[in-house]
Amino acid sequence: MHILVLGAGVVGTTTAWYLQKQGHQVTVVDRQNQAGLETSYANGGQISVSHAEPWANPSAPLKVMKWLFQPDAPLLFRPRLDPAQWRWALSFLGQCTLARAAHNIRQMVNLGTYSCSQLQALREEAGIEYNHLEKGILHFYTNPAEFDGAMEPTRIMQDLGCDRQIIDADRAVELEPALKPIRNRIAGATYTSEDESGDARMFTQNLAKRCAEAGVEFRYGTEILSFERAGERVLGIQTLRDGHHETLRADAYVLSMGSFSAALASQLGIFLNIYPAKGYSITVPVKNEEAAFNVSLTDDEYKLVYSRLGDRMRVAGTAELNGYSRKLNYTRCRAIVRRTAEVMPEAGYWDQAEFWTGLRPATPSNVPYIGKSHFANLYLNTGHGTLGWTHSCGSAAALADIIDGRKPEVDFTFSGL
Repeated sequence: MHILVLGAGVVGTTTAWYLQKQGHQVTVVDRQNQAGLETSYANGGQISVSHAEPWANPSAPLKVMKWLFQPDAPLLFRPRLDPAQWRWALSFLGQCTLARAAHNIRQMVNLGTYSCSQLQALREEAGIEYNHLEKGILHFYTNPAEFDGAMEPTRIMQDLGCDRQIIDADRAVELEPALKPIRNRIAGATYTSEDESGDARMFTQNLAKRCAEAGVEFRYGTEILSFERAGERVLGIQTLRDGHHETLRADAYVLSMGSFSAALASQLGIFLNIYPAKGYSITVPVKNEEAAFNVSLTDDEYKLVYSRLGDRMRVAGTAELNGYSRKLNYTRCRAIVRRTAEVMPEAGYWDQAEFWTGLRPATPSNVPYIGKSHFANLYLNTGHGTLGWTHSCGSAAALADIIDGRKPEVDFTFSGL
């Protein structure tokens, strides 16, 4: 078939890769002039099966209330006159039970484990370089209550085959000596040796080049305006490029437009409960190699992730539910710098931090939409939230199987199946 993939982020580009491998003619459409220039541009860099505890869990409502008036809070809800925001928030509260949180952890661990294996196979086949490190991910806790709260999710992950080990502060510093400055403040930690890290933008752009070499067409600088439909079938997409309107047609379509998927899907009467969770990152040059980290880290109390990208350090996190604006909030940027400099003061040139913000396509459960829509030729691969980089290869491989009428190899609740 000829398949149009809508979106050239890490999810859309990996989808194109797996579809072309299965013999399809693939065209990728994106408004930017290269792949990976929106949410994939400067994310946290972790490929993290162990980062599977959803935001929606029994402790979340109280935390959100406590953070409501803190401008630098890890999760910030800014109430707006926006029905989509309130609908999302109410659904989020419904996901905060023990049973729903356990179900969602299972979904994310299963998809993450499968996706990691697919990434490793793709990396070997395509020979892609993206500053990847296979040194695991270490979650550290400076708040004893946060550490205690991580025990049950960790046990569930272990039962699902995720080798997330519970360790003490001494072992944490042994694994990552850059944590020495806060050794006495670490209440405990967990470590998952099979997790990885890498530059999602570099991966996406290098994979796009491999796709193009294999015959995939990329139509950059093309804004997607609307669908054309007949009954329960998509006939085409209306686009705008260099001031000219054009209708692009194909046999099938894959919606992978991140936070903007919901608005486009609504034109067809498809409800996707996706809302942008605005995240921030800093990218900092390494100052002192001995003081800088190499193991990827997660600071659970502050909801920050740390990844080493060659001679740079990437620290990302926080979430702001405040519409579609990508304007930088410097209070939140400076909070990331302040916390990271406190953890490892000599590691980087903190005054040279580059700030970035992007819109993560969050669902209330943190579980993405992957699979069929009720339109015969429209498929979904969107809503991955903070785990788009982690889940991209597995999502794409599974969706390619679904499009070809095969059952995916992963135990996951796919849309429309």
